[in-house]
Parts: sequence; structure tokens; C-alpha cells
Amino acid sequence: MSISLVAGLGNPGREYEKTRHNLGFIVIEALARKLGLAWKKQAQFDAETARWDRRPGQTFVFAKPQTFMNESGRSLQALAGFYKIEPGSVFAIYDDLTIDLGLVKVSTTGSAGGHNGVASLLEHLGDGFIRYRLGIGPKQPAQIDLKDFVLGKFTPEQQTIVEQKLDHYVSGLTLLLEQGADRAMNSLNRRDPK
Repeated sequence: MSISLVAGLGNPGREYEKTRHNLGFIVIEALARKLGLAWKKQAQFDAETARWDRRPGQTFVFAKPQTFMNESGRSLQALAGFYKIEPGSVFAIYDDLTIDLGLVKVSTTGSAGGHNGVASLLEHLGDGFIRYRLGIGPKQPAQIDLKDFVLGKFTPEQQTIVEQKLDHYVSGLTLLLEQGADRAMNSLNRRDPK
């Protein structure tokens, strides 16, 4: 039986909806909707979870940590421990400032790059988890404080891009889960032709 953990990172609560930092939540919710999955609150993991039994012997546990971004690793460590999931079978979906809005990159190593959610995962899970990085860059205006930018809501133009790209984000994530990181990197890490 293979169980993988698929975690969208974000902040719980209405005031954080549609903020750049919640793009991980937005994308995992969209995939769960497409698959017809139901979320349930699981207080013991500080998370909302949904279960996708892709085929006999292969299950994906979807999770949205409810710990706030900077403590995401605590929630995922509890889930990974409970299901005995190694870091290599953990998929983290999160916003990335170093990638332009609308683009996606898959990677399997790297530093947190200033992303507190990723830093928390590295601290609690160790390296080796698979990263599905959703571009929210570039930071504009350039002098805006990083925290203000990531916790800010998308502009109407950016929101339109996110909505237009949602199918692309979801199909890319599906490819990653079904075919693995190497296939997904080959397909997704090229720059989109305009």
C-alpha cells in the first residue's frame, strides 16, 4: 500500500483568502473539487484533510495545515508520522516569489529561499520532499515589504491570471502525482510559450 501526502500551504481564515501566500490552498482545493473529494477537519493533525484513493494500493492524503504558514511543518510532521510517510512521498504546493505569476516549477531539493512555510517543512520533515512551486513574482512595487506582498491579495489583473491558469496548475499537479517528479519537471519546468 503506497500512501503519499499532498499538502497545500497557506493561512487559515477568511482574511487570508485570495492572498498570494494562499495559492497552495487555492490549487489543492481546485484539484480536490475536480476529484469530488470532501475535506474534513482533523484536530489531532491541525489540518483539514481529504483522501484520494487513486487505485487499489495507491492513496493520496490531501492536507491543508491549519497552523498558519510558519508552522506548516508541525502539522505535516504529525500526518507523515501517523501514516508512516517518508519525505520523498510528501508533495508541498506553495507560492514562490522567484517565479513569475502563472508559471510552475517542480523541484526535489533546495533551501527555503526566505519562505517560512518551506523552512518549517525542512525543520520538521527534513529535506527530500517534492516541491510544486507556484509563481507569484515579481514583487511589485520592488520596495514593498516581503511580508506585505505575500499576505496581500492578488490585484484584479493577477486574479484573472490565477483563474485562467488554474486548470494548468491542477493538470500539472495531477501529472506530478500520477507520473512522478522527473516527468513533471520535464513537462512543467520549461517556460510557458506566450
